Amino acid sequence: MGSGNVFFSAQEFSLDDKWLVDPKLLFVGPKIGESSHAKVYEGKYKNQNVAIKLVRRGETPEEIARREARFAREVAMLSRVQHKNLVKFIGACKEPMMVIVTELLLGGTLRKYLLNMRPRRLDLPVAIGFALDIARAMECLHSHGIIHRDLKPENLILTADHRTVKLADFGLAREESLTEMMTAETGTYRWMAPELYSTVTLRHGEKKHYNHKVDAYSFAIVLWELIHNKLPFEGMSNLQAAYAAAFKNVRPSADDLPEDLASIVTSCWQEDPNSRPNFTQIIQTLLNYLSTISPPEPAIPPQIMTSKNAILPPESPGTSSLMTASRDRSRETRNAPMEDKPRGFFFCFKQCY
Repeated sequence: MGSGNVFFSAQEFSLDDKWLVDPKLLFVGPKIGESSHAKVYEGKYKNQNVAIKLVRRGETPEEIARREARFAREVAMLSRVQHKNLVKFIGACKEPMMVIVTELLLGGTLRKYLLNMRPRRLDLPVAIGFALDIARAMECLHSHGIIHRDLKPENLILTADHRTVKLADFGLAREESLTEMMTAETGTYRWMAPELYSTVTLRHGEKKHYNHKVDAYSFAIVLWELIHNKLPFEGMSNLQAAYAAAFKNVRPSADDLPEDLASIVTSCWQEDPNSRPNFTQIIQTLLNYLSTISPPEPAIPPQIMTSKNAILPPESPGTSSLMTASRDRSRETRNAPMEDKPRGFFFCFKQCY
């Protein structure tokens, strides 16, 4: 994609050869996740266990253009930024389907992990350790001029041993230099900074602008959730939470937090973005606090997630052949005898979509 601050439109989409996935070598297994615009499957690529994200193109021309542009942005960012707390990018292809391939993390989302623990909470050193992983990922993104804009537990994935958190899903990420031209696509209001969706304070005709401090706000909500293992703004819908945060300056209670932690959380969710710390400051403050509370080895629940499909049988209906998804071959295979039709990727897509 190039190393400069250039993001390609869907029409200009291109990818360095080292990141280009050969669809014939992709093997799609069971579905492990789904969102409104994509499905994620466990699979294999060149004998490596991977996560395969299949992006739906949409129905209308406008929707197709929007999703192709979002796909291009996500691939651009994933291919140019690497960090131990960012999900590792392996490659992508646009035809015959939009596919993003990343490392496979078997620990599940932070959302699912916390839900399974309730009503118990994480040990405080573990919660702070997870928060440091998240903050380091965000520091890396911001150092490259990228705003994530959708930081929440669903987009944070655990490794199999539940010791490390990695940030995923760059579908809403933006270059900070471009935010004046961008609309605030819908993330999840409960974790979003109010300036991303609140427009009542803007003068008529004024462009909406925000900066990387929107991620600091979201981090504060995630940190509060890590410590309490409760849904922030509990009892409110997403829209009610958004209204309360934007127009009444309501925040979850930090009264029962240790003073140092309360200071971090409340500074990060300040109404004025300029009053929020950057992630370098957040990391240093968290490290200082962790040094005062952490035992030599933080106690982490010993559960280790394993995959029932770590070795995918070659007979799986996910066996590769993306190339058969082209329109001409599709028409040919529909008219061919059943025994002549290729098994694999194409039929998996047809079933899943």
